[in-house]
Amino acid sequence: MEKKERFRLKTSCPQCGCSAVSHLSHEEMMRRYGDVPNIELECGECMAKYTAPMKDVCPEWDKECRMKQA
Repeated sequence: MEKKERFRLKTSCPQCGCSAVSHLSHEEMMRRYGDVPNIELECGECMAKYTAPMKDVCPEWDKECRMKQA
């Protein structure tokens, strides 16, 4: 059985400092974020909405998107 590639998204809320980690497949990343440079997030603790650069949240995904554009 072939293992699917997973991307790790690591974020930290600028308001309360709560951190979160998500693991998404390539298909989930394309569906949710595509190749945008910044993503909109919502903290699961304080419900604050904030924007974070994809290069900081998931450097592997950001690199893959930049390689496609070259």
